[in-house]
Amino acid sequence: MHKTFDVVVVGSGFAGTILARALNRRGSRVLLLERRQHPRFALGESTTPLANFALERLAKRYDLPDLFHLSSHGRWLQHLPSLRRGLKRGFTFFRHEPGKAFTCSPTNNSRLMVAASPDEEIADTHWLRQDVDHHLVRCAIAEGVHYLDRAELTQADFNDHGASLEIETQAERLRVNTGYLVDGSGPDGFLARSLGIERRIHLPIDSGLLFAHFDGIRPWDDIVRLTPGPYPHEHAAVHHLLAEGWMYVLPFDHGTVSAGIVLRRDKVSERSTVSQTDVLLQNDPATVWQDLLSRYPSLEAQFANAKTSGIRYLPRIQHRLERAAGSRWFLLPHTYAFYDPMFSTGMAWSLLAVERLATLLTGEYGDPTQYDQLLMAEADQIERLIEAAYLAMQNFESFTAVSLLYFATVSFVEVQQRLDLTPAPERRPTAWASFLGADDSERIALFEAARERLRTKAAGADARTFQRWIVEQIAPFNIAGLGDPSRANLYPVDLDVLVECASRLGLSRNELRSSLPQLRGPA
Repeated sequence: MHKTFDVVVVGSGFAGTILARALNRRGSRVLLLERRQHPRFALGESTTPLANFALERLAKRYDLPDLFHLSSHGRWLQHLPSLRRGLKRGFTFFRHEPGKAFTCSPTNNSRLMVAASPDEEIADTHWLRQDVDHHLVRCAIAEGVHYLDRAELTQADFNDHGASLEIETQAERLRVNTGYLVDGSGPDGFLARSLGIERRIHLPIDSGLLFAHFDGIRPWDDIVRLTPGPYPHEHAAVHHLLAEGWMYVLPFDHGTVSAGIVLRRDKVSERSTVSQTDVLLQNDPATVWQDLLSRYPSLEAQFANAKTSGIRYLPRIQHRLERAAGSRWFLLPHTYAFYDPMFSTGMAWSLLAVERLATLLTGEYGDPTQYDQLLMAEADQIERLIEAAYLAMQNFESFTAVSLLYFATVSFVEVQQRLDLTPAPERRPTAWASFLGADDSERIALFEAARERLRTKAAGADARTFQRWIVEQIAPFNIAGLGDPSRANLYPVDLDVLVECASRLGLSRNELRSSLPQLRGPA
């Protein structure tokens, strides 16, 4: 094996592997390291339109056609059918009360559905990560990326030209030199330990995660009879809001379901029926899982016959480091910071970082300081959003309002990108624009104001006033009819509404109407 590389990437999850492939396509000599072996289980499974747009850009720029196929459910089925995936048409939310079967009023006082696509062909997907990550690594090897698994990076000595690394495998100890080191190995990654990057101790959210893959769960519509929404309820990232936190359910096309319960420590400790101790959660997470489901009859019925190879527990999912980059090293987003899987922000953020690093490390655009500052600003913005959602979670009307703020923000950017309307005063690549408006002072102020309004009042206090305020604030960039009471919390992709809002995008109605075919993306 060569002893000198342009870039060493630690961690062969989807982000690290796609970065290695992109750099390799540009002629860089890349070494990709994996602590374990593929195929292996991984969390982080739900895409969004912004994530898929990033995949499309990466596919085109670096001649990686499989990424284009992965960027929509229809193309995936046509070109990569052996890789397991799930159909995601949008976001579904249900609010539950302990001890009661799920109920919903005609105005959907405990249901929210927001479509992200008009049909299955261009829909988002849930990734069965063990299949997709393994596929990406196989492609990387075939394309010439150097790959080592069961490999541990044990030492890195940095200098003005890069770093000298020590790597231990099962067979040998290697010493290699590299110009740059990228760490995508997770919250306890190598660089955080070896460089002593300070970790933020006080974060506004403190929650753990019970999670597993299940077979044999019943369809939600067999449990609860509801009027139809803009798409089938479970063709989505399904969120069940609970007193103790919230549960996600991500169905795959082959019948398996990824499910997890995000447990808020402050709420779990209030419930005598659920153990407060990490000892039980660590030693017998299945018992805690069953105790939680027993409090929610509809969920208990849905999972009554479910089978799993084992429920796991992560005691805390939040983390944040003080830096994301140095002169010769970089952290991928989830090695740098993570708050919560709510709203599926993770994959889009990670893929934007991949795009940025691919241009930065090949000298095309960007610098370490710019990368570092963007990730810090974006982590701050995600923190504002997630904390607001948590503060509002016990009142569904308030929570819906926070959700509308998120969906208005991302849907506006989605249409801007599809129609190539994104302002680019510096002619910067699309990926170097911030995520969630984190470099936009007005958007930052709005996210902060929403959080502060919820901080200074009980989440249930004056919820209707809070929602009216949110709808007023998002009006300049609300192009999806969000907050329209006639929708009763059920929001399809409505092109007529979009055309009516053309002026918010700087277009006439006729201009937007003629551009509608572009919204489906490249063929």
